[in-house]
Amino acid sequence: MEPFYHALKVASTACIGCTHCMSLCPTQAIRIKGGLATINKNACVDCGKCLKSCPQHAIYVEQDDFNQIFNFKHRIILLPTVLFGQFSEEITEQQIFAELHQMGFTEVIEVAQASGILAKAIQRYMEKNSYERPFISSFCPAIVRLIQVRFPSLIDHIVPLKQAMDLAAIFARKKYLDKGISPDEVGIFYVTPCAAKIAAVKSPVGDDQSNIDGVINLNFIYNKIQLGLTQHRDQPVGTVTERTYLSPESIAWDLSEGEASKFEGRCLAIDEIHNVIDILEKIENDELTDIDFLELRACDHSCAGGALVVNNRFLTIERLRKRMQASKHEQQQPDFDDIQEYESYLFKQGKLSGKIPPRSIEQLDENMLVAMEKMEKLNRIMHVLPQIDCGACGAPACHTLARDVVQGKAKLNQCVFMQKLLCNEALMTPEESLELSEKTWGLKRFGE
Repeated sequence: MEPFYHALKVASTACIGCTHCMSLCPTQAIRIKGGLATINKNACVDCGKCLKSCPQHAIYVEQDDFNQIFNFKHRIILLPTVLFGQFSEEITEQQIFAELHQMGFTEVIEVAQASGILAKAIQRYMEKNSYERPFISSFCPAIVRLIQVRFPSLIDHIVPLKQAMDLAAIFARKKYLDKGISPDEVGIFYVTPCAAKIAAVKSPVGDDQSNIDGVINLNFIYNKIQLGLTQHRDQPVGTVTERTYLSPESIAWDLSEGEASKFEGRCLAIDEIHNVIDILEKIENDELTDIDFLELRACDHSCAGGALVVNNRFLTIERLRKRMQASKHEQQQPDFDDIQEYESYLFKQGKLSGKIPPRSIEQLDENMLVAMEKMEKLNRIMHVLPQIDCGACGAPACHTLARDVVQGKAKLNQCVFMQKLLCNEALMTPEESLELSEKTWGLKRFGE
């Protein structure tokens, strides 16, 4: 199985193996080995829980080199609406656009301008495939990956459409192509509020490749804009040719209920990945059967709570709601007339080119007989483990250690309680027990 691309990395020089990340990971993808957190690439969904929880700031998000934008003659930056929620009300959209032009971008596009077309495409898909209820939004890449690894039986319920950032990129590329400009001269860069969307660009699920050339972390671009605003404080705002009007519905697309409010029927909006897991378990167990549409977001309060968002999520939402109110009083007009001209083209291009494959981490083996044997062994191991989930073995829970043992990735004597029993029976020396602990927690824990 080809591993996922992951933007989340562990800085070995900063990590102290404190287990904060391990205990919070929703897919139990983290282990402690040699005193450092290690991430299982097949289980991680890039939700960013580990990044937010790390007190040492040892987990970081890798980003592309910003200077690569200058490899292209035409440099387009795609913005999520939550970026605007990071700034005080005194800062206008025109000022932000102007600063981005100062950095070297030749065009600025708000991703949410494609949300209206995407909403129509989702509605069409649901009408044609009503038997696949409940429909699950593919908005959040972390949720799509979560379903792949933990709830593969629900994959067919995911709406197989590309998201607004993809449609905005397809639109931009097609627009320049229609002007006779070579695709090699056009660079498209997305500002991401989270790690999952970086992974979605680098290795898109259900698609061959992304139309986006690079990804820029939101906190990075925010700091550059703030610096520019400070430097140009006493200067007039530069000329901005792009329209900055968005409808309230488009502004709300990245927030909780941004999608769910668009459709009729029983539509639920769930945010924060552990809440999502709870709902998905109920769906999988047929405890919830009368749902039409599920808007599922990994981050608390959706993209406003993304791991790369700078400011408080509640303040971000407040600022965006004020922008929504202001847009109601502006001249009513469709979101960016030019993208509407490409609606039929985007409908065709907006479908995923392939299927979303299952990548179950629960499957013990592809061979059913071998899997049953491993399950029996796992159950026997669980009977001898203390089942207190202390994490001292370097795994987040006793059941996780048992699975690792069955899969040949760990040994039963990594459990400190088992070590004590073995020492009492003279089957292990204290020195051997210490050596095992050093392998998990590193020499520094015990004094070099």
